[in-house]
Amino acid sequence: MAPVLAIEGLVRRFAPDRPPVIQGLDFALGAGEYVAIMGESGVGKSTLLNLIAGLDRPDGGRIVLEGTDLAALDDEALTLTRRRRLGFVFQAFHVLPYLTVGQNVALPLELLGTDAATRDARVAGMLEAVGLTAFASRSPRELSGGELQRVAIARALVHRPRLLLADEPTGNLDPTTARQVLALLKARVGAEGGAGILITHSVAAAETADRIYRLDGRALVPIKAG
Repeated sequence: MAPVLAIEGLVRRFAPDRPPVIQGLDFALGAGEYVAIMGESGVGKSTLLNLIAGLDRPDGGRIVLEGTDLAALDDEALTLTRRRRLGFVFQAFHVLPYLTVGQNVALPLELLGTDAATRDARVAGMLEAVGLTAFASRSPRELSGGELQRVAIARALVHRPRLLLADEPTGNLDPTTARQVLALLKARVGAEGGAGILITHSVAAAETADRIYRLDGRALVPIKAG
């Protein structure tokens, strides 16, 4: 079976007179796999995530998402691919304050033009999965940090993406809430049948993944094998 994500010879540099941030990196991720990537600040973790998400363009190599070479897509096609196949969970939540919890979760489906009946059923199911059914009509301003992160997880998974990207999703949370969010994140990735990448500085967070890698710019070095 072809991998969900295949990275081949990836290169990214920000100035011609400086060493590349990422040089010749290869990596593959299969369906059902949930991995963590660690590394020092400035080593290129967020750069790698932005490249995988198609938010940045590589200077060399390929990023192939389910057989589609992202570099071969124009901006419009890349945006559509992101909407359909990727889900994002970020440290800062990025929950829209002027929408209710339910409307925030529904947003990816709205952007994809999903019919109302399917949209409502998916949103209800995801809110139930993250324990926020009673919060559907509430404003994000009424929620705690842990609740906001659960909204972000529900929104990232409601359209059933093939690849979930989580960038320091527990950095603003207390340890107890962080453990709950990480357990939920892993469980929902598995339930949706896709694959997931967790970027983190936290050893405790990384330990929840099936495999752990350290990014050194040229390779993702295995730390913990699944």
